[in-house]
Amino acid sequence: MVFTLLVGTGFAQAGLFDDDEARRAILDLRQRIDMLKQTSEQNLSDEVKRFTEDAKRASEDSAQLRRALLDLQNQLEVSRAEMAKLRGQNEQLAREVAEIQRNQKDAGQSLEERIRKLEPIRVNVDGRDFLADPAEKRDFESAMAVFRKGDFSAAQTFFVEFLNRYMASGYRPSALFWLGNSQYATKDYKEAQSNFRLLVQQTPEHMRVPEAMLAIANCQLEMKDAKAARKTLEELVAKHPGTEAAAAAKERLARLK
Repeated sequence: MVFTLLVGTGFAQAGLFDDDEARRAILDLRQRIDMLKQTSEQNLSDEVKRFTEDAKRASEDSAQLRRALLDLQNQLEVSRAEMAKLRGQNEQLAREVAEIQRNQKDAGQSLEERIRKLEPIRVNVDGRDFLADPAEKRDFESAMAVFRKGDFSAAQTFFVEFLNRYMASGYRPSALFWLGNSQYATKDYKEAQSNFRLLVQQTPEHMRVPEAMLAIANCQLEMKDAKAARKTLEELVAKHPGTEAAAAAKERLARLK
């Protein structure tokens, strides 16, 4: 009985001891679990915090990158606009340069043409070769054109203006001859005779001199000066034998006898 009680008491003490150990073990386990839980929660919190910070930095970096890309895109657009502007300016400049070159070429050609118009040209009139200004040639031919039309009064004006404008002209003997003919046609015999005499006196070797002397005789006859006309005709035959004018002079001399 006593043994049983002792044994029972022993077992009871052992059971109590085991319960305390178990409780302590459980408490210790709970503490460890709590510590692990706290540690895990702290680690998780730290990881979440780091992740959040990393995500924030990544977001900030991404935003900064987007801003940089946007700035770069804006710079590219500005560069493209400037390039287009420069290209347009270059094209305009090229057009202006081409226009200047064309104008210079046209001006050069125009200047050459003006110079050519001013340069003396060689002409042959009434068997004489000489140099004449283009304007001089044009004015003489204009006077001759009026004479050929039969407008002798206007022709006189043209020839007088020509002789006054070009006093040393190679056309002068011919202009005097045709001026005299214009005056003869309008029955201004005195002036006609004067201009024919100028031709004979100034250029006695000119091919028109025999004709001019015959015209002088005709003027003298028209002014009823037969004596002077005879003298002129005889001089013509003596100085210019063999010419058509000399042959005509012989015929008129025969009629004057």
